[in-house]
Amino acid sequence: MHIPENYLSPSTCAVMTAAMVPVWGYSINKVKKEIPKSKMPLLGIGAAFSFLGMMFNIPLPGGTTGHAVGGTLIAILTGNPAAGCISVSIALLIQALLFGDGGILAFGANCFNMAFVLPYLGFFLYKLLLKKTGMRKLSAAIGSYVGINAAAFCAAVEFGIQPLLFKSAEGQALYCPYPLSVSIPAMMIGHITLFGLAEIVLTAAVLAFVEKVTPKALDEIPDKTAFKPLYMLMAALIVLTPLGLLATGTAWGEWGVDEIASLISKGTQLGYTPARMENGFTLSALFPDYSMSGMPEWTAYILSAVVGAALLVIIFKLISSVMKEKVDFKKKAA
Repeated sequence: MHIPENYLSPSTCAVMTAAMVPVWGYSINKVKKEIPKSKMPLLGIGAAFSFLGMMFNIPLPGGTTGHAVGGTLIAILTGNPAAGCISVSIALLIQALLFGDGGILAFGANCFNMAFVLPYLGFFLYKLLLKKTGMRKLSAAIGSYVGINAAAFCAAVEFGIQPLLFKSAEGQALYCPYPLSVSIPAMMIGHITLFGLAEIVLTAAVLAFVEKVTPKALDEIPDKTAFKPLYMLMAALIVLTPLGLLATGTAWGEWGVDEIASLISKGTQLGYTPARMENGFTLSALFPDYSMSGMPEWTAYILSAVVGAALLVIIFKLISSVMKEKVDFKKKAA
């Protein structure tokens, strides 16, 4: 679901980024007001779970892959979809800057889909269903499933409008060449089936782990020791990340410029490379595709997981270090 560089026009990227600015502002304000300092490490842990979840690629028949995101999970763990928005946004930024997973120009669009639509809609449904049924895990499963599918649909629309709006004089697409009639079913089939299921598994498994092993992590003001089992779970996930390398193929809409001309859709080869994709903006990532020069693929993948997860935990610890602890003056007076 990560939209790469030059798949969307600069104007589309600008619109999507502009749409995210008030969302980021609102979410930051909500986190500052509603998340206590002692709970901020949970945002970093959640962001790391999201980062690692996106490294577990799942193969789909036909040669494409996909993954879970974990945005609804973070919202449920923290009790706030704004926390999910900020955590996933920072995870996506780390992925784009260090690993070339998702474009820098498309960062706003990727955040709109995965850091706004996914956690806010997923958490809204979770709360609604929890109130109606009282069944926490079922509500979380449905919320996370709908959230990731809504995010995938938004990405499909963003892909699909490109050939309608941006064409060369010869009638060829300048950016993503596939219209809505191709992009929507191509994106949605995988997410309605396997990738939506992966989101459910990630959300339900981590919630079950927290409820059984360290329920105090969900307290309004959790004890520092409550997070230790979550760090251990994170370490286990890091060790297992090379399983994501077993999935062959490329996620739909994330092909390299060198391969797009040879792609076949509905029995027809595209036969050309869109001009603005071929000559568009590029940024050299430090560890492209989670690789490291001179290292075996699986070793580099684990080290990339360590770097990404550690950075996210450190970033939120730094944010926590400059926050002031909220004081409940009513309780203090009582």
